[in-house]
Amino acid sequence: MPSIPCGIAIPQTFATTPIDLQCIRQFVQRAEALPYDSLWVQEQILGDYPILEPISLLTYTAALTAKLRLGVSVLLTVLRNPVQLAKSLSSLDQLSQGRLIVGVGIGGHVPESLFGLPSEQRPRRFLEGLQVMKALWTQPRATVQGTFWRFENVAMEPKPVQQPHPPIWFGAREPVALRRAVRHGDGWMGAGVSSPADFVKQIELVRRFLDEARRDPATFPISKRVYIAVDRDRDRAERRLREWFARRYKNADWAPRVSIWGSHAECLDKLGELVRAGAQHLLLNPVFDELEHLEILAQEILPHL
Repeated sequence: MPSIPCGIAIPQTFATTPIDLQCIRQFVQRAEALPYDSLWVQEQILGDYPILEPISLLTYTAALTAKLRLGVSVLLTVLRNPVQLAKSLSSLDQLSQGRLIVGVGIGGHVPESLFGLPSEQRPRRFLEGLQVMKALWTQPRATVQGTFWRFENVAMEPKPVQQPHPPIWFGAREPVALRRAVRHGDGWMGAGVSSPADFVKQIELVRRFLDEARRDPATFPISKRVYIAVDRDRDRAERRLREWFARRYKNADWAPRVSIWGSHAECLDKLGELVRAGAQHLLLNPVFDELEHLEILAQEILPHL
């Protein structure tokens, strides 16, 4: 078993093939027999790159699994109605029997006018939306008196299995967002498009903000999404990563800046640097040959972390 818990990303994007349900089913069911602690998805609502909606995919995964935690990092909650989202996530926590981790982010790269939403006061809408969800999850009859949502004596059942609610992990990179994560979240996950060097700087800020807030670091998990490719042929691995990043993020040059790739020894060494920097959890995210990586990472990487 790894010294720190490691999750793995579910196949969610299918750019060159139709959506492959057999692949998803085989992947998540096999993951339960391997030393992973969790399965993860992410969100992109708009765009020409085929990616499945995260809550739908996690609900499907919940029916195929029994023990692995199920996480999304991150939901762009400012684009969603928090009342409806609270109901969907509470239902998912029930259907998974209390295995949900809710990752949230403020976003900012999506035109909110397409959703009938104002672009101003995004931070306030973000925090107030979380307040709405927490109230509906924890109060028998919820009351919220905010700027954007105001209601009294509103019931929503069933509540989540996890009490007081599923853990909320923030995705954040900038100092103001990291401080917000410490003030309002239950954990933090470094972004996949943040480089290892960026993550080291961010984790220093998180530690400082935890100290300022007088929060026990042991109660605030720190994680990192890691795009990874294990291949003794480094050039081939980099080429395939670049191809994927060009399709997914429209920027091939991000691949070598943020990813870890190469032989299992090279990958293990780079992952070890993240752990030594303070990562308490890793989300390993292969972007091609997912079924093969599922096995390789479990056999060659996890036992040595």
